[in-house]
Amino acid sequence: MKNTLFYLVTVLIWGTTWIGIKMQLGTVDPMVSVTYRFALAALILMVWCLLRGLNMRFGLHEHRFMFLMGILLFGFNYLLFYIAELSVASGLAAVIFSTIVLMNIVNGALFLRTPIHARVVLGGLVGLLGIILVFKTEIGSFSLDNRSLAGLFLCLAATLLASLGNIVSVRNQRSGLPIVQTNTYGMAYGALAMLLASLVTGKPFTFVLSIQYTGSLMYLAFFGSVIAFGCYLTLVGSIGADRAAYATLLFPVVALTISTVWEGYHWSLSSGLGVGLILLGNLVILKKRTTVSPVPAVCGRSRLLKKSAP
Repeated sequence: MKNTLFYLVTVLIWGTTWIGIKMQLGTVDPMVSVTYRFALAALILMVWCLLRGLNMRFGLHEHRFMFLMGILLFGFNYLLFYIAELSVASGLAAVIFSTIVLMNIVNGALFLRTPIHARVVLGGLVGLLGIILVFKTEIGSFSLDNRSLAGLFLCLAATLLASLGNIVSVRNQRSGLPIVQTNTYGMAYGALAMLLASLVTGKPFTFVLSIQYTGSLMYLAFFGSVIAFGCYLTLVGSIGADRAAYATLLFPVVALTISTVWEGYHWSLSSGLGVGLILLGNLVILKKRTTVSPVPAVCGRSRLLKKSAP
């Protein structure tokens, strides 16, 4: 039941963050915006940890893996997506990010020796076909000019980094590292990496005091980062990175629903069929197996669920 709740929260929140990222683009450099986002998220989590009296002391070895997770999951992958959305449609970016389902299956097998289940692969492929049908127009209008191709490769690279970050998160949870504290340090390390990269490349630290920019920044930091990542990475540890990643196939469905209400999006036969395939793949991939999950229960996870509620 808790996994279902975390799954729904992740889908609903991350389904709205694509438009939030679009609102961040413009005056402020993407690298600086990513720095702001995860610095604020890390600060929120740090205050929460201190108020709850959570243990924040970890050895150098643990910090190395939290740093690795941070730069992969809360740093460079988001930087690449922010830059990519300057040249590709957010819908196409969402489609490319959905390939993390298959990337997690492959990377889990390579780095964690997680068995590849045929049902997971089948469900992922069905869902990806559904995503392609939903965004058939955006994909069909994709231009093979240099800028668009660069955006395409940036999205693929960003998705690969996110997948590797998922794998590091599984490793951290297998080692008993608590999710809240791990996310706190990981987001701080991601923000620090973006800060240093901004300073080295001479990015101007501008800020836009507008409802659109400030509001989207607050939403992305608190809901898109603190809440959604806490739920998603808990799923990664409890049901596996391969099955948890299927939530990415449902993000665009939420985005389309919002677009239907606010932007007058018109559904077509292909988009309706695509959503049906996505839901079908969801049922296939999330059906309970009779075997034991390849990712063991995380030490202290029940304690996390009690302490991480906002």
